[in-house]
Amino acid sequence: MNRTIAKAGSAIATVTVFLFAVFEAIDLSMCSFFVCFILPIGFIMMTAGLHNECESDRKVAADTGLILAAVYSVLIMLVYFSQLTTVRNDALNEQASKLLDMGKFGLIFNYDMLGYGMMALSTFFTGLSMKPENKADKWLKALMMIHGVFYLSCGFMPMTGMFSKMSSGGSGSGIGGRLALIAWCVYFLPIGILAFMHFNTEKE
Repeated sequence: MNRTIAKAGSAIATVTVFLFAVFEAIDLSMCSFFVCFILPIGFIMMTAGLHNECESDRKVAADTGLILAAVYSVLIMLVYFSQLTTVRNDALNEQASKLLDMGKFGLIFNYDMLGYGMMALSTFFTGLSMKPENKADKWLKALMMIHGVFYLSCGFMPMTGMFSKMSSGGSGSGIGGRLALIAWCVYFLPIGILAFMHFNTEKE
């Protein structure tokens, strides 16, 4: 049961990241928001599976990774639920729109960046807790730990104010942002695939 749930979570994470890349490429923002609302569920299931397997001498790293995954999930689900409900359905005044509309690079966008920073830290600590048994697991561990570097950009770039400047930068800034998100998807997809392979392999 444990590995089945973790394998299903890995599949959900992989499929949602792939769909997110597709929807970003063709600029279907509401579809992107919907799959981002689903992604945290798969990510928690995947991370919990790796947490369950860790050995006692790496329990602190695994616990930290799972807790950070939960923090990521809460932030991101709140962010995208707001986009799919309040922003989509309500007539917002200018000030509310600046705060809540993802496209305005305001408060809710900064929470989104914080959430994905937490995800990056979660993968780092979860990767740290792994003891690879084969080449695929070694790649999974390395990719998860390297993914932790995204915490720096997600956590500190919003503090520079560069994203608020992008809100008045015209369509070019929007295209650049979508390309950056697609590049992230290309990086994260192998993590989901390798995690699925990991849980799909029978333990001896």
